[in-house]
Amino acid sequence: MKRNILACMAAAALFLAACKDSKTFNISGTIEHPGTVKWVYLLKTDTAGMGVVDSVGINDGKFEIKYNTPYQNLYKLRVAGTVFDLVVQNGDNIKFKTDLSDSSHAYEISGSEASEKIRDFNNLSNIYGAKNSKLADEYSNKAAALGKESDSLINIYRPIFQKNIADYSNEVLKFVNNNKSSLAGFYAVASLDRYKYEKEMVSYADEIKGKFADNPAVQAFVKQMESIKPISIGHKAPDLTIKSIDGKDIKLSDYKGKYVMLDFWASWCAPCRQENPNVVKQYGKYHDKGFNILGISLDTEKADWQKAINADKLTWAHASDLQRFEGPTERLYHIEAIPSNFIIDPQGVIVAKNITGTDLEDFLKQTFK
Repeated sequence: MKRNILACMAAAALFLAACKDSKTFNISGTIEHPGTVKWVYLLKTDTAGMGVVDSVGINDGKFEIKYNTPYQNLYKLRVAGTVFDLVVQNGDNIKFKTDLSDSSHAYEISGSEASEKIRDFNNLSNIYGAKNSKLADEYSNKAAALGKESDSLINIYRPIFQKNIADYSNEVLKFVNNNKSSLAGFYAVASLDRYKYEKEMVSYADEIKGKFADNPAVQAFVKQMESIKPISIGHKAPDLTIKSIDGKDIKLSDYKGKYVMLDFWASWCAPCRQENPNVVKQYGKYHDKGFNILGISLDTEKADWQKAINADKLTWAHASDLQRFEGPTERLYHIEAIPSNFIIDPQGVIVAKNITGTDLEDFLKQTFK
């Protein structure tokens, strides 16, 4: 009988301990070669930003943090200016280890599968970041040797940079597809260029809908992707009616059966004006083959708008709500930045978005080959 009572008491103690632990997460850390570093800081990230929520001292290279999180979320450990990512939830017992003498800032982590995955993703990012840094140094050294910026040098290095970024993005997409059930996948997808990979991000948002329901950042992302889904690639472009520069109504449906690019720009937008010569060049090449443009200006003054049209020799149709980003057309197409464009096929389906420079040239070459 006494043995049974003791067994029950032990089981009850374990149960209570488990209940207590499930209300917090615990990080037990080892810092090798800490030098004069005395503190470790815990930072929390959320929709409001990032901030320190706790700090503990390092004793004999050891530290321990116990903290409560309302939902599984991204936290960071800051040690001597170096930041380490963690994805944690209550109940996690995490073991962390790093060596401050290691310039690569490598670290070991266990007790949280999502934290292990975010570490793997960061390692991937570091590889491509190092490639970009090396390329930037090479370019800077060669430009310094020439004593000036060189278009020919830029033309050599730009495609190399672009390929490195494309390779990185493809690796990110692979990581995301392999980790759809992990918050690490969500934080990885957030590193992509939204304009270039919108289609993939919309698809990802559809797949994680209903997951991580208590995480505000995830839910904000899903909501945002749902709002832009109707104007994403592969969807029917919503019809619009807008006033032309001579005061007549222009409808998107007027272009039914034709390729048309909705080109959102403004006279005051420097990147737009820099891209205009390329758009003029492509329009000259492909207009006779069926490529049309409807320029939609975010100007508020007709005189400024007309002056820019004349100066840049923009010979296609032009229209505007004259309300910057607050016009009905801009709201319909969720325009948050310019230049921005939508290429719509003869069936009225969006087939490309926000492509400029050589990407626009390549798309038109492929479409009208």
